[in-house]
Amino acid sequence: MIIDFHVHCFPDDIAARTVESLAQKAGIPAMTDGTVTGVKASMQRAGIDKSVLLNIATRPTQCRKITQWASSVEGNEIIAFGSIHPDCGNWKEELEYMKQAGLKGVKFHPDYQGFYVDEKRMYPIYEKVAEMGFVMVFHGGVDIGLPVPCHCPPERMKNVVRAFPGARIVAAHMGGYDCWDDVERFLVGEDVYLDTSFSLHKMNMEQFMRIVELHGFEKILFATDSPWGDQSTEVMRFYSMPLSDNVRNAILGGNAGRLLGLTC
Repeated sequence: MIIDFHVHCFPDDIAARTVESLAQKAGIPAMTDGTVTGVKASMQRAGIDKSVLLNIATRPTQCRKITQWASSVEGNEIIAFGSIHPDCGNWKEELEYMKQAGLKGVKFHPDYQGFYVDEKRMYPIYEKVAEMGFVMVFHGGVDIGLPVPCHCPPERMKNVVRAFPGARIVAAHMGGYDCWDDVERFLVGEDVYLDTSFSLHKMNMEQFMRIVELHGFEKILFATDSPWGDQSTEVMRFYSMPLSDNVRNAILGGNAGRLLGLTC
């Protein structure tokens, strides 16, 4: 089974303009139209069985709508996460609503949501998210569509990982986009998953292989960041890497299946 742990989609009525706006900000083309139908077609071409759809609440009022939409598009192929904005006053209620809706995880994007990942005001939210058994995914490192500062560098991410032992935490973009030396310095060996989204085309392959070896392949998750990464290209990239079948299969899907509690 191949699981893409990091994709983005939007409701059909806003997908076109949202993707166009984000593509212009980042200066990169989109590989799908940003709809659920579009990513499913991409998955079929790439031979991907399931994709984890990560949503971001960029305003406090979006949390409930995101959960409702996420639960409406979930199915055999799509596993959709919710999102909590730090300024959402009723975040406990929203997390309970996510749980009732059957969502498995929560996405945080410190740059878009306006907080540093290790701000103490966030800790009660993280504690509750972990207590409820959700997987937490954080955008890590630079976001090429947004100005500095970087709100989730590896050093700050480490503080969160250390503060919540046993929490199921994923640091996207191999722990921190364009910060991989600091990933090696601060995150390698910590109890955190690293997803490969939108990173392998830029980072040095020797460094990637070194991180896999030192961090442990069991904590690496295949991810593409679709529509910003092409799923077929990324799958082929993994099959071209000098990895054993056991390691490759774990990264491509086995690790994610275990993390998500999938039975097959």
